[in-house]
Amino acid sequence: MRIAVLGGGNGCYASAVDLSEAGHEVRFWRRDAQGLAPVLKSGKITVKDIDGKREVTIAKPTTDIGEAVRGAELIVIPTPAFAQEDIARAMAPHMEDGQVIFLPPGTFGSFAMMKAFRAAGCKADITIGETGTLPHLTRKHGPAEVAITIRATRLPTGVFPAKNGEHAFRVLRAAYPSVEPIEDALSGALMNAGPVIHPPLIMMNAGPLEHFEAWDIHNEGTQPSIRRVTTALDHERIAVREALGYKPSHFPLSDHYENDQWMYGDAHKRLVDSGDWRERIDLTAHRYMTEDIHYGLALLVSVADWAGVKVLTASGLLAIASGVCGKDLRKGPRTLEALGLAGLSREEMAKLLNDGLPA
Repeated sequence: MRIAVLGGGNGCYASAVDLSEAGHEVRFWRRDAQGLAPVLKSGKITVKDIDGKREVTIAKPTTDIGEAVRGAELIVIPTPAFAQEDIARAMAPHMEDGQVIFLPPGTFGSFAMMKAFRAAGCKADITIGETGTLPHLTRKHGPAEVAITIRATRLPTGVFPAKNGEHAFRVLRAAYPSVEPIEDALSGALMNAGPVIHPPLIMMNAGPLEHFEAWDIHNEGTQPSIRRVTTALDHERIAVREALGYKPSHFPLSDHYENDQWMYGDAHKRLVDSGDWRERIDLTAHRYMTEDIHYGLALLVSVADWAGVKVLTASGLLAIASGVCGKDLRKGPRTLEALGLAGLSREEMAKLLNDGLPA
């Protein structure tokens, strides 16, 4: 299958490697020509994982987004949520009927990107899927090298519009057999683990993060009191899903710590043992704040307010993060208010999620 992978982060390099090794024709786009230069020159990315270290050939590294997406059956965009709409505007002139986009994860980027496509004049009949996490726990070790600690075993995924699900899931599962279809894109957005696991870890480790040169929030930063807050936050996420009529499994985050039923299987120990998450985190600039709180946690609180569900833990963490960042994150760019959806009824929302936006 022809697949475009867009972006220059950890998950983008890991996706380009894994999809290439699976036999797909991968067009790998990054706008930063200097950053992509080693891959452009060699046509290869080095990967380190449980099977060792090796070089993987990438069919078409490119800095031309049109060259990447034209003719691609699947377009994988493992970038932060704050990059999605800008990428959509760049892609818009090149999109074609039937193409499927995959956002792992999405933070309701499926709707935000579709809105950006339509505003840019794109009339193509496309489908955007989003899931709860990256297909990999991964970190780049150099400009053309990536380490993959573990791969996802389950990827609960919703698509927008839901009416295109049969076609979209056929394409998605050809690349990612671990994809599990769920109701719609908002259900997919409410599977996103980042806004649940990362806000307590960074806010409740704020002192060590700002004091020490490097700190592992998943090792010494995961203490019983922090776990209790994470559990309370996840219970609120699940309460919102239940209030909206979404069905189990809700992929409770406790499974990440306690058994092998979560999206990565038995990931927590391997994540800690890898050492790759002992890092310097700039509390206001790291994507755990700029994506998982500014976008993801603010979205969760706004959906809860719209659904009439009290989320005291989520609201409290969002308020503390607002104090740290010096601005009201409840008014963030990915809330239902900002997306123009807060005035919809439940019935109107269900129709939008199924039918999509008109061309």
